[in-house]
Amino acid sequence: MRKYIPTHREISKNMIDAHLHFFLRGEAEAEARAAGGLSTAEYLGQTLADNGIDFAVAMGTGETPGVPEAHPKLFHCLGIHGGDLVPERMKELLPRIETALRAPRCVGMKFYCGYDYFYPSDPRFAPLYELAGACGKPVVFHSGDTAGSRGKVKYSHPLEIDEVAVDFPQTRFVIAHCGNPWIADAVEVASKNANVALDLSGLAVGSFDPDELFLRYESYWRHLAMWIDYLSDDSRILYGSDWPLVNMRNYIALMHRVVPERAHEGFFDGNARRVFSLPKP
Repeated sequence: MRKYIPTHREISKNMIDAHLHFFLRGEAEAEARAAGGLSTAEYLGQTLADNGIDFAVAMGTGETPGVPEAHPKLFHCLGIHGGDLVPERMKELLPRIETALRAPRCVGMKFYCGYDYFYPSDPRFAPLYELAGACGKPVVFHSGDTAGSRGKVKYSHPLEIDEVAVDFPQTRFVIAHCGNPWIADAVEVASKNANVALDLSGLAVGSFDPDELFLRYESYWRHLAMWIDYLSDDSRILYGSDWPLVNMRNYIALMHRVVPERAHEGFFDGNARRVFSLPKP
């Protein structure tokens, strides 16, 4: 008999999705359909409501946020692309980035290491890390594998984030996707640097049966749970879905099974609320 896994809404009133995407021009339509949904503002709003989510953080994909006031529950991280930050443009860009970062619904920055061919420690980014620290807003790095063969994963290895975590102790950093598949390396970076958190978004895609997926890849999920135990600080793991690339209800159920029950309250709500300075519901 299949084990029943309740949705988070059946366990707690409060929940934050710390990592999803909202696309203005209909990108990811095929991926959204594969996950059993639509990549639209209306469908996003319904998905958030159906899953009992108080707030969600959308990852921007360019110099400007790329996220409209699509839904009152939606905040965003300012997307940063390394190719824009050439020395001759920095004087012009920094004030614009600061204005965008200080906007009320902007809660951080997102860097696309691996998709952009740069290391997090690239000296061009130092002023942005300092700015994020001064604004009290975190820096999120794409980390680990990339979607598609054009990414270069040497730039997105989580060990690269250790250098900036040490050099900018006043700034909070988030390693997205827990550095998958380099989970042990990502956890080590967080373990030694108190200003680093891990989000567990995007570890599965599409629409799936949570029980079947857990059993099929049980050794992987137990490996992840082992390293969460190694971290010994449940306050620095965050729930994120990577919607619309995954069916949110299924992913929540999967994470309920993977993440130790003792950590659920912080993982699904309080940790992200603290890291991104989100309001109470």
